[in-house]
Amino acid sequence: MPSSSFLRRTWIAALCACATGAMAQAASPPPAQLQTLVNGMYPSLETLYKDLHANPELAFQEVRTAARMAEEMRKLGFEVTEKVGGTGVVALYRNGAGPTVLVRTELDALPMEEKTGLPYASKAKAQSNGRETFVAHSCGHDIHMASWVGTARTLLALKEQWKGTLMFVAQPAEETVSGAKAMIADGLFTRFPKPDFAFALHTSPSPYGFVGYRVGPTSSNSDSLEITFKGRGGHGSAPDKTIDPITIAARFITDVQTVVSREKDPAEFGVVTVGAIQGGTVGNIIPDAVVLRGTIRSYKPEVREKLLAGIRRTANAAALMGGAPEPEVALVSGGSAVVNDGTVANRTAAALRSALGNAQVVQVPAITASEDFSEFLNAGVPGMMFFVGVLSPDEVAASRKPGGKPLAFNHSPFFAPVPEPSIKTSVEAMSVAVLATLAAK
Repeated sequence: MPSSSFLRRTWIAALCACATGAMAQAASPPPAQLQTLVNGMYPSLETLYKDLHANPELAFQEVRTAARMAEEMRKLGFEVTEKVGGTGVVALYRNGAGPTVLVRTELDALPMEEKTGLPYASKAKAQSNGRETFVAHSCGHDIHMASWVGTARTLLALKEQWKGTLMFVAQPAEETVSGAKAMIADGLFTRFPKPDFAFALHTSPSPYGFVGYRVGPTSSNSDSLEITFKGRGGHGSAPDKTIDPITIAARFITDVQTVVSREKDPAEFGVVTVGAIQGGTVGNIIPDAVVLRGTIRSYKPEVREKLLAGIRRTANAAALMGGAPEPEVALVSGGSAVVNDGTVANRTAAALRSALGNAQVVQVPAITASEDFSEFLNAGVPGMMFFVGVLSPDEVAASRKPGGKPLAFNHSPFFAPVPEPSIKTSVEAMSVAVLATLAAK
């Protein structure tokens, strides 16, 4: 989940700083044997992690991965349903009367080559958009899955200490921001109990042992743009005989940034990035059309609407100024911002501080990447996503020094989480979150 360089520095600084101001103790403190349980199961979780890391699969192709997750949950006695929303898995464990708590993990990987050099590095390939591509878990979903299984094992080992229903969801296609919608459309909240609360975690390129959280917006809205500027082609030596869509597109790319700098409240986050330009074949021919593709990010609905309206208006104005036909403007809605519920986030943070220590649990800025965990929350389920550090503290500290080696962030081909203690911290944190919620209801 990539973010801006400023936000990266702020996020790391926040996680490296000691948290201040202790919060109230959780209603149900974590059991004393939690760490012992996690330590005992860790070797098998690391084996699972390395297997998942070496065998990644793309969105809606996660057949092997989903089968492995389903197998792990059946071993524990969960009632398992496969192929929900494509390749999704839903696992239920009923333990008396009480709330239903959803715990989400993601199944999919990215269409990219891993370059970490790890002994268990992915060498997998798959078909994507009609072409063969390398596949790698460069966003940490393999850490998430191993921790998901570990959390289920932990909660069942402690089932005498809680009542309610566990709803463990392994979701496909997070990277394409479409898997959560697919599961909901396939009856996630009608074929199965609608949860009272929902949790997810995500790896963070910050020191392992730290947990980051925030109340309110936690990730961004994500929309995409595809604009086709139309012109009249001709010889590059006689531009007056043409309508040049390249200059129109160039004008749009520059002018659309004034929507961000002059129309949006400077205090609110908003980004419009054009990441792809396609037009023309050689240097001396003016083409008939140019296609632009890009991404739009925001936190608040009103900012989102302002950006979308501004993009459409600026595209039409650029074409009008060039004497060109009206452009084709496609603005496609993607994922919505994850907005953590205040009550859930504060209660969970208190429980995490009690279990892990005040200094290890800190508030962090919202990230500029997007996450479709928001689909579950927007369906009326209060919940929370939090972040778990996965890099060496020494590596992070060295990167912050002048001339230090930059960190390999999520989606980098060099992104290499440190399995231990990252998986242990993730299991402990998610187990504490669920136990605190079950105790508080």
